[in-house]
Amino acid sequence: MAGLNGGIIGVDNEPTQGTQAAQVTTFNSSGTLTTQPRTTELQYVVVAGGGGGGGSMGGGGGAGGYRSSVPGESSGGGASAESTTPVSGGSPYPVTVGAGGAASPGTGGPPGGTPLIAGFNGSASTLGTPTPVTTVGGGAGQINGGVSVSPTQNGAGGSGAGTGRFGTIPGPGEASARPGTANEGYPGGQMAGDDNSASGGGGAGAAGGNSTPWAPPTPAASGDGGVGVASSITGSPVYRAGGGGGGGRWDTTQSLTPPGIGGTGGGGTGGIWPTSPTPAPPLVPGPGLKNSTEGTANTGGGGGGGAATFVVSPGRAGGSGVVIVKEPEVTFLENTSGMWSMDAVYTAVKGGNWTNA
Repeated sequence: MAGLNGGIIGVDNEPTQGTQAAQVTTFNSSGTLTTQPRTTELQYVVVAGGGGGGGSMGGGGGAGGYRSSVPGESSGGGASAESTTPVSGGSPYPVTVGAGGAASPGTGGPPGGTPLIAGFNGSASTLGTPTPVTTVGGGAGQINGGVSVSPTQNGAGGSGAGTGRFGTIPGPGEASARPGTANEGYPGGQMAGDDNSASGGGGAGAAGGNSTPWAPPTPAASGDGGVGVASSITGSPVYRAGGGGGGGRWDTTQSLTPPGIGGTGGGGTGGIWPTSPTPAPPLVPGPGLKNSTEGTANTGGGGGGGAATFVVSPGRAGGSGVVIVKEPEVTFLENTSGMWSMDAVYTAVKGGNWTNA
């Protein structure tokens, strides 16, 4: 028997209305994202692993590639935020977080040494939605001597790496800035053209710093890492994907060559360590004596370049990447077909949820 329900005769069809809260998920390692039931699109920040720093007055590692779809924010390399990516509610999507690149071991090099090995590129990060979002690992920090032993370690990456000491030897092109990837990061810094400094790795927000040549009485200086990009996807602004600083040196006969500072966003700082003639006397501590530092984990920061010395002076590893996903708030109104009570209509209209569709 039909009931009386606030002015409409018939069976009530009460609508379901409410809000699915926004949810932010941070992946510091690889895993699986399972979306909430009513999610239809995602905002994201995807950062690849940073490149490892070059050894023995090597260039800073490039930052991992950086892509963002957070409205009003930026992707790397000066690009605007991308469009949000469509997904299905209650569905699993694989997430890969790229590792930071290994550092150069920092042994060998001119004059007369075994060839140096450059740093290594960072690894890609991927948000495995129906249209996957992938970023390129940061470029490998270049080396004292300027020549990479492998084309996969040539310094190109999400952001490009810095160049090392002796960057103009043995031929043209070794001092040139290493490129970043379009819409992900900037190039590394450029070599000054002498043998007394190294350049910084590129960041997602700016190119790596060029090295400054030695021109007595003005000392040489190695380049800083490029700054990263800030995002408020987790709440407060956080910088990620800063480039690594170039390696410096200090000895008893020449002026201090300050190392490059790591770029804001997890970039490692270059090292400074005494240079010794051959045969090597006991090492004499110089001002600001320190090793280079690694890129910060889960920022995609590039590793710092190692200092110039004939003892082991390695670069440092790049920081691992990160994938951050935000499922925006969803206001829903369901079960709207058929007969409604007047009370339900009133509540929906008052709440701004009524539709004539």
